Amino acid sequence: MSDLWSLSLVDLSNLVARHEISSSEIVAAALARIDSMEFQLNACVTVMRDAAVAAARLADTELAAGRRVGPLHGLPIGLKDIFDTAGVLTAGGSKTGLGRVPTRDATSVAKLRAAGAIPLAKLTTHEYAHGGPSFDLPWPPARNPWNPAHFTGGSSSGSGAAVAAGYVAAAMGSDTGGSIRGPAALSGVAGLMPTYGLVSRAGVIPNSFTFDHCGPLAWTAADCALMLDALAGPDAADPASAWAAPPAAAAALGGSLKGLRVGLLTHFWEEDLKVAPDVVAATIAAADALKDLGATVLPARMPPVQDWYDVKIVIAETELFNVHRRNLTTRPHDFGRDFLARSLGALLFTGQDYVAAQRRRRQLMAAMRPLYATFDVLLAPSAVGPAPRLDAHRTGAFWKTPSILTPFDVTGGPAVSICSGFSESGLPLGVQVAGRPFDDARVLMVGDALERALDTRSRRPALDPAAPPEKASPEMPPPEYDVTPEETRRIEAIAAAQGFQLDPLLFGLLAEAAPHAWAMGRRLDQDYAFEDEPASVFMHTR
Repeated sequence: MSDLWSLSLVDLSNLVARHEISSSEIVAAALARIDSMEFQLNACVTVMRDAAVAAARLADTELAAGRRVGPLHGLPIGLKDIFDTAGVLTAGGSKTGLGRVPTRDATSVAKLRAAGAIPLAKLTTHEYAHGGPSFDLPWPPARNPWNPAHFTGGSSSGSGAAVAAGYVAAAMGSDTGGSIRGPAALSGVAGLMPTYGLVSRAGVIPNSFTFDHCGPLAWTAADCALMLDALAGPDAADPASAWAAPPAAAAALGGSLKGLRVGLLTHFWEEDLKVAPDVVAATIAAADALKDLGATVLPARMPPVQDWYDVKIVIAETELFNVHRRNLTTRPHDFGRDFLARSLGALLFTGQDYVAAQRRRRQLMAAMRPLYATFDVLLAPSAVGPAPRLDAHRTGAFWKTPSILTPFDVTGGPAVSICSGFSESGLPLGVQVAGRPFDDARVLMVGDALERALDTRSRRPALDPAAPPEKASPEMPPPEYDVTPEETRRIEAIAAAQGFQLDPLLFGLLAEAAPHAWAMGRRLDQDYAFEDEPASVFMHTR
């Protein structure tokens, strides 16, 4: 079957269950697809060809004997290259990770194997699940299957590209500030950020301990539900693991939306951010589709996107810097420039900033309670526009413009991005459905119903195996900054205190970030009451 690459995870699962197709045939089709398209897309770091072929043969033997493990039996999947795989390089996309070969699988990888899935490839990631599309890393950035001159979104860039291109029907990603939902939106696939702690982070290279979520990208929301059912559950190896029952997400699909209360976050584009008109139109069309399905849709308001972004950046960059501090101090130029432009900014934050951000986070989460009481789900765009060109990327934008995705990383609740339509140039558009913590099944049910109503899943990227690859490797312009002599001395003193010897590039990256990082600290420096404890406070359990 030459079109196996274009089938969803659910479709493939059903064919295997009916003995109409074998795991070996699916794996062979996936490998053939990679062989024919990878030179254009750069989505793979390591293809585990021999292991996948052997695993497929075993899966076929088990199936023939009547021992089907479950819906994922014999189905190939991809893994973002921050998920540990025993005996297989897991470098996090970084020169500093070369030679890192774990001795055991991440918990999520082990659970997927136990559910019958077959890891086929380790997929491209932005450096340590951070930074942007960099051409100065050991592996080139993934390219968008809808137009290889364009960005896939990040940091689960290879996961988005691999699913969109049909290498695999599902792949694992991580979401700390939007890194599952962003690639899903720009690559035209579905991507679920589960409730924080619902899927184990053990064995996954950390970005931010506070905000890291692990979850699937797949062709459809229903595919994500199949993946979540295999992944969800407590794990003693993950200190943040949620000791909650798995959500049985696949079983919840197909429910009625009659009476569903939907909050449309219009201020995201009317006040907070500049969003492309076609994205706004697609989001409104999605809201209308939910109304047609019986839902009630009303405008809703969260605290401004910038508030959430300030909290996330101060906390997450501080934690990321701590993870990589020694290498950043002793071998900074072994990191890509985009990673440096973001992580070095943590030098500019203080302990006061970090604690203030944690206190402000608790306030923001409390502000969500009335919304959760009023609405069953919230609806917003999952990107501010279609995928930009790779050569349009600028590192400084990270500090200047808040992300439309980050608020739901900070709430810790589930959010799924689905394809909401296409731009005039044929690039995908995305909309996200977010919900209360542990309401993952409902979020996926709504995402699935909306996906069906919008009817975007019959359209695939028109990749041409004979097309020449995009070869351009854009040169990044130098950092742009304007700091006073006093600010220069302040930056130099901060860096020296942390053991950094600043060359012109490192100084420029810090100086470019400085006004924005310091502004975040000032905005978070509020008059907190004694009872405004930080969100990082925990309690013991028996």
